[in-house]
Amino acid sequence: MTRTLRLVAVLLAALCTPALIAQEQPLRPVVSAYTLEAGSAHIAETYLSPLRYSGWATALGYERMQAMRFNPRRWVMQLNGRLEVDRTFNPAHNASIWNAELQLSWAMMHRWDVAPALTLMGGGRTELDLGAYYSDRNNNNPAAAKASWTVGLQGAAVYQTRLRRLPVTLRYQADLPVAGVFFSPQYGELYYEIYLGNHHGLARAAWPGNFFRLGNYLSADLRFGGTTLRLGYRCNILSVKASDIVTRHIAHTAVLGVTTEWISLSAKRRVTDAQVISALY
Repeated sequence: MTRTLRLVAVLLAALCTPALIAQEQPLRPVVSAYTLEAGSAHIAETYLSPLRYSGWATALGYERMQAMRFNPRRWVMQLNGRLEVDRTFNPAHNASIWNAELQLSWAMMHRWDVAPALTLMGGGRTELDLGAYYSDRNNNNPAAAKASWTVGLQGAAVYQTRLRRLPVTLRYQADLPVAGVFFSPQYGELYYEIYLGNHHGLARAAWPGNFFRLGNYLSADLRFGGTTLRLGYRCNILSVKASDIVTRHIAHTAVLGVTTEWISLSAKRRVTDAQVISALY
């Protein structure tokens, strides 16, 4: 009889443990932001022109942040997608260079609560960039393709405050690639030559000495109940030099967007079962 009771107790414990673990796991809401950017761009691309071009810049962005399942209080994942389109003009305003670029990045950051309202984050980041510059004046070489994959560092500081009764989240974020690979033709090499099979030396190892990119992002999230308005400023700096081809691209943009925070729950789980841990708020 005693052995039977022990067996029943073990079976009940095995059945109840998953439910207890599910209740203890904190809820990890997804923070999603959809943004529109507009501002100025400055481009120097010696493959197309020796002159510096200046004009306007626009971009559409998406950001997703979520606390990680394995340690939600200390680790945060961030996914970014950004499509930028610029048009710049030479000093005489009789020629222009267009830029179109797609940026995809993923980062994992550890966070430290250094004060009741201040959180610091830092970790690794990987980024893929695909794009091209197009000159409406050149005939033989009208375009310059751009492609890179890098790994680097990312850090952020998040401060929670209030504007009277309105909760406000301030954040400054910076990222810097430290290694990777990027595409660059030889000086004066035509893309038609690449098409014919001249593929030597097109892939270059990237490091801060020949491929420097610094991203700066400052944002303020004004949380009006269930709706959050994001206001911000972004400054991206790119400097590349390979085969005597120099690329300089600096963009300053104002950011306007909407941020949402949502939780995916199973049918058997209630919100009151666990603590809610936000990746940003």
